[in-house]
Amino acid sequence: MPDDVLTQEPLLRLAAFAGILLLMMLWEVLAPRRSRRYPRRRRWPANLLLAAINTLLLRLLFPLAAVGGALLAEQRGWGLFQLWPLPLWLTLPLSLLVLDFLIYLQHRLFHALPWLWRLHRMHHSDPDIDVTTGLRFHPLEILLSMGIKLGIVILLGAPPLSVLLFEVLLNATSMFNHGNVRLPPRLDAWLRLLLVTPDMHRVHHSVIPRETNSNFGFNLPWWDRLLGTYRAQPEAGHQRMTIGLNDFQDPAELRLGRLLTQPWRQRKEPK
Repeated sequence: MPDDVLTQEPLLRLAAFAGILLLMMLWEVLAPRRSRRYPRRRRWPANLLLAAINTLLLRLLFPLAAVGGALLAEQRGWGLFQLWPLPLWLTLPLSLLVLDFLIYLQHRLFHALPWLWRLHRMHHSDPDIDVTTGLRFHPLEILLSMGIKLGIVILLGAPPLSVLLFEVLLNATSMFNHGNVRLPPRLDAWLRLLLVTPDMHRVHHSVIPRETNSNFGFNLPWWDRLLGTYRAQPEAGHQRMTIGLNDFQDPAELRLGRLLTQPWRQRKEPK
């Protein structure tokens, strides 16, 4: 089982990534939710290059990633689920729930602490929101997040299969809920009972700070509802709302070099 997980993990993640990315790109062409401020050729090169850089860095510095941490914990008997073993049918969903909740808390932390916000704000500075925004993270944030995730996985002793499923789901739902896609209102209302939808997450990318500091969930919408950070709709409506950050509306900020150096320029924190 461990060898199979390790062998298939890169292929499974790549297949899921490519499939969801292409599907979302096609959906955005056929049924866009909002008009774009900038053409794709202005934003996509830097966003996609960031995804490539982050993938390469993770493979170089964390070759086994979070699944490797789960395998190590399983082999050494580390973590809560290794000390108090439960059947896989129970540990698998429990692990997914706990990991998702902790990612929600991590997301809130990256908004709350100024030095973490300076890394995370590059993601929020995108003046449009679409599937590539879900890939647009600063490399230092990605590396720090992976370190945190590895620690959580080892402390939890989560089964390798659940960690693999979580990694695939997190990547897929990040692309889905950042998508510039239209859903029928009734379908959106039903879906967001179980899943963070594009309309729900788009509020989080509003230029208005109180909206930026809401809807932190990636996979499940329940944590926002339970902990008081849920906001159903943007005040200005989805068509008229301004996406991004006030300090980074200059078109020059779309360049890869400006994105990479952004944490060290214009120190501003969300209020």
